[in-house]
Amino acid sequence: MGQKQQASADPCPKTKKKRRVVFSAIDTGVAAKDCIKIYLVCTKEEVGSTDSLCIDPVDLNNFFDDEEGKIYGYQGLEITVWFSIVSFQAYADIVFESTSDGGKGITDLKSALQNIFAETLVDNKDEFLQTFSKDVNFIGSLVADGEVLYPKDSSNGQFFSSNFDLQADNSDLEVFRLAMDNMAGRNLYSRLVPLALLLIDGSSPIDVSDPRWELYVLVQKNNGQLGQTHPTLLGFAALYRFYHYPDSSRLRLSQILVLPPYQRKGFGCFLLEVLNNVAISENVYDFTIEEPLSQLLQMRTCIDVKRLRGFGPIQEAVESAVSQFKLGKLSKKVSFPPLLPPTAAIVDVRKSLKITKEQFLHCWEILVFLGLEPDKHMEDFILAVSSRMRDELIGESSDAEGKQVIDVPTDYDQEMSFVMFRSTSNATSVEADESRANQEEQLKKLVDDRVKEIKLIAQKVSAD
Repeated sequence: MGQKQQASADPCPKTKKKRRVVFSAIDTGVAAKDCIKIYLVCTKEEVGSTDSLCIDPVDLNNFFDDEEGKIYGYQGLEITVWFSIVSFQAYADIVFESTSDGGKGITDLKSALQNIFAETLVDNKDEFLQTFSKDVNFIGSLVADGEVLYPKDSSNGQFFSSNFDLQADNSDLEVFRLAMDNMAGRNLYSRLVPLALLLIDGSSPIDVSDPRWELYVLVQKNNGQLGQTHPTLLGFAALYRFYHYPDSSRLRLSQILVLPPYQRKGFGCFLLEVLNNVAISENVYDFTIEEPLSQLLQMRTCIDVKRLRGFGPIQEAVESAVSQFKLGKLSKKVSFPPLLPPTAAIVDVRKSLKITKEQFLHCWEILVFLGLEPDKHMEDFILAVSSRMRDELIGESSDAEGKQVIDVPTDYDQEMSFVMFRSTSNATSVEADESRANQEEQLKKLVDDRVKEIKLIAQKVSAD
């Protein structure tokens, strides 16, 4: 660090000059997403090449202590992270021009990166490059301790497949289950945590000390693209097994990810189908997904609609619902049957297919739509959907005026946790009219969105 030079004594006194005060610029920081790039690589030759697959993380800023997710104290900062999808370890190349404390301190980059990559982060580049050969069979060595779920022997039951454009030979695919009370399962998941944090919105690491967690991995035995014969990890899912009184269990999917190089090739649907078959073969009470994003919900619904179309016990109920639309204009009738399945069908679907009531109701309107002639019955179908949503969102009568329902935080069933009270404010008729108008406008938008969703899924299911 340079030192200031002291001024020499001047025998001839002169008028003192005023010192100029210069204020250093305030460090505004740089957003993590603007200076960090993360590449997935499968060979050591790809390390250092910007032609490698660069991923788009969900929210990098979230991993830094600053509220705005910024990095402070660096000029010209560039961080390049190389993540191996062979050994599932990472190396960070950090380059910057200079550092200085501009009032916000200097961010500890190593600590921040370890918040994301933890034990997978390798300090030495040469050591990282060696992992491509040293750990070439990392996945194979761990799944060898797992339970094979696919392919199954014919004696163990049939495998249902919706065949949604799977771009691989089924005979090359394997699905294994690793329990968290097994060292192999814990070791593998610890290497997968960075991918879960970076690519699954809102995710956090599962508790590997809880044996009720289960890890399901989809691997390809022979990856011709890489010229490798050892298993290649295509995707994984983390499920939690809940106890269900008196002697059953419930499976909940918490995390599911197909690695970016293998996405949009049907592997996500394939893995979901394996999980559906596990739920059926093990006779769990039901199989649910924890807060699914819209894309996952759409994929799941496509699969479930195909399963339901082939489920004999509900076909009569579907045909009965379809026939209601063929009797004439519903809009001319004082009342018409609700667009809901019979209770017996809901029970049969849950028992046989492990589909929850909520998910079945979500699929039901699509099943009915698939049996209609859109040119003849679209107006009545939209009316039925609108009526159903009106009853759910607004209410059936004016008795609901002045009542409000508020959800409350709970550890129990959210559908059963709410507070209803009658408002004490005396709204004027104008305010009531405006409120009703807003409700109608919101309802119309929700109905339009729902009908678009129904048409999209119906088109995908029909096209297959």
